[in-house]
Amino acid sequence: MLRVLVIEPGCFCGSAPRYKTGTACTLTVDLKFLLVLLNMESSPSNKVKTTLAVLLTLLPFALASPTLDRRQVDTSQHCGQWDTVTAEQYTLFLNLWGISGATGSQCSQITSLTGSTIAWETTWQWSGGNGVKSFSNVQLDDGVGVQLSTISSMPTSWEWSYDISSDAVADVAYDLFTANTADGDNVNEIMIWLANYNAGPISATYGSDGNPTPVASDISIAGQTWNLYFGSNGANNVYSFLPSSGGEITSFSGDINDFFTYLTSNQGVETTQYLKTAQAGTEPTSGSGTLTTTAYMLAISSGNALC
Repeated sequence: MLRVLVIEPGCFCGSAPRYKTGTACTLTVDLKFLLVLLNMESSPSNKVKTTLAVLLTLLPFALASPTLDRRQVDTSQHCGQWDTVTAEQYTLFLNLWGISGATGSQCSQITSLTGSTIAWETTWQWSGGNGVKSFSNVQLDDGVGVQLSTISSMPTSWEWSYDISSDAVADVAYDLFTANTADGDNVNEIMIWLANYNAGPISATYGSDGNPTPVASDISIAGQTWNLYFGSNGANNVYSFLPSSGGEITSFSGDINDFFTYLTSNQGVETTQYLKTAQAGTEPTSGSGTLTTTAYMLAISSGNALC
């Protein structure tokens, strides 16, 4: 049998390639049938033409396969407090963790998945209390559980827009957790804010004006300038990078590992820490809004593996 394998860029982890479900399409051809066709041809050039003709005949079947960038993804809207939707290497989490005593609702959905790029949106309206109501986000499932010292790069890009009320309190941020072991309790939370709507990071110190005080200012990472805030949420350390300009970064691309490198080199975070989770989303407290992500991707390169 002749096997024609059509593969899109996938996740290579460990010593051998690992193709996840939906990243490969295999077509099987009866080799005897092909040989019969070849034997009917007298000249080498005609044999080549016949071989190409057979393969070209198979091409539409490969292109029509739903496993090639036409993958079946759940694009329906989800509104349950703990709903999740898995799409290849990503999982969408509703994560309405702080809604006790609040009034409102929130729904999220994946809108597309093309290669390693996912699009999704979340719409919310919340009131009641001053606490964060949710963190609807997309999580990268592949490549986590490794020590920071083994990560060579974490390329990412995020294109988004926010239709948000003027009185809203919310943020848009990456949220990453590290621990002493791959499955241990969280030790560090590392947030990279791309927008701040009347909210504020956790901080150990505040100025006379009531605003949090950064532990470092005007840090240049990933083509942007950041202020770093440090504090505790009562369970673990929290490091928060916020744009020094105070504005939105609606089109971001860079290497998340550069933030890790800064923290391990300048803020005492140990390179032996394990990356537990890598998420990106929005934390609303009150108001209303719709966060629309038109394109998001994140990958982890660890040793010889790219996930």
